[in-house]
Amino acid sequence: MLTDTTRLRDFPSLSGITYLNTAAESIPPLCVGEALQAYWHDKQLGMRGRDGHFAAVEACREISAKMLGLTTQEVSFCSCSSEAYNLLASALNLGAGDEVVVTDLDFPAGATPWLRAMNPPASRLWKSVHGELNITDLEPLLNERTKLVQVSLVSFYNGHRIDWKPLHEAVRRLAPNALISVDITQAFGRVALNCEGADILISSTHKWTLGVHGGCIIGIPKRNAERLTTHAGGWYHLSNAFDADRFERAVTKTGALSFSVGMPSFAALYALNAALRYVDGVGVEVISSHADPLVRELRDGLVALGFQPMTPLHDSRPVGIVAFMHERSTQIHAALEKAEVHVMHNAGRIRLAVHGYNTREDVQRALACLQQCSEPRL
Repeated sequence: MLTDTTRLRDFPSLSGITYLNTAAESIPPLCVGEALQAYWHDKQLGMRGRDGHFAAVEACREISAKMLGLTTQEVSFCSCSSEAYNLLASALNLGAGDEVVVTDLDFPAGATPWLRAMNPPASRLWKSVHGELNITDLEPLLNERTKLVQVSLVSFYNGHRIDWKPLHEAVRRLAPNALISVDITQAFGRVALNCEGADILISSTHKWTLGVHGGCIIGIPKRNAERLTTHAGGWYHLSNAFDADRFERAVTKTGALSFSVGMPSFAALYALNAALRYVDGVGVEVISSHADPLVRELRDGLVALGFQPMTPLHDSRPVGIVAFMHERSTQIHAALEKAEVHVMHNAGRIRLAVHGYNTREDVQRALACLQQCSEPRL
């Protein structure tokens, strides 16, 4: 992942391209493909294959718990972050007298379930200023009616990394009844998780963790198990699913385990188990040490070319994402694609993402293409 040899060995599809779009879709290492083949082999065994299926789920739970700093009973899985947030809404069962705080840098999955509730709570928007979220703007939104503060540790939109400690302290001081939910999708597998005291952690599996679609990781510390137990129907999350009284009552497992309401997405969890063990084997700190200087070089290069990053220049905490807006974004994106420089383009925004499999040559190639794009002849 971090040398020419391991990069070509583990990520052969990166040969000949500059892939800077991990914040949307990762390139999984070959071991993930092997894990999917193992799933296929077990699936071909029919019912006997479930021994391998459930063993893979528990192995994935083990490595997920290790990397989140939780126990295996505090970690579970569902199919995607949207499902996780709707199950969180089910657990909280908020109403008109309650309030939820969301941010304008959050992904829609974490911000919209509260708007779609049958009896919706009041939704308070914590607005960013010049690309960052300031705690002084959050404090007036907090009170005793606040039941949830939903944030992303790293914003999918512009790469802003939330200042965790002041956030945590403000919520605990001004909103004593509130839980803090953290989307770690754009951080997990790329940067150290510095969100101690979070009440629930949610992450998709197909980005920086190097897995595939169809999975979502949920981490709920045991102190919140009773409060964050879903009210959803199903069977896999029930302790009496096949007992004689199953049509009279549904006894739900508590906390994170209640979020796995149906048959696990086994293929996604085979893949995630392999992906997380690969990332853990390299080491998130090693990945950051390799990739962070590349992010700084990319950001400095953008500024030198006249592009304005969407996160404040004073922010010295690199993450994987650098983004900028431009009136000629469509032309710029087309030129990048033609040069086999893969980035995200949406609504005037160009987003570049740097992971452990990226190189300085990737950054220099992207900047060289952007320099050509910035010249008047384009």
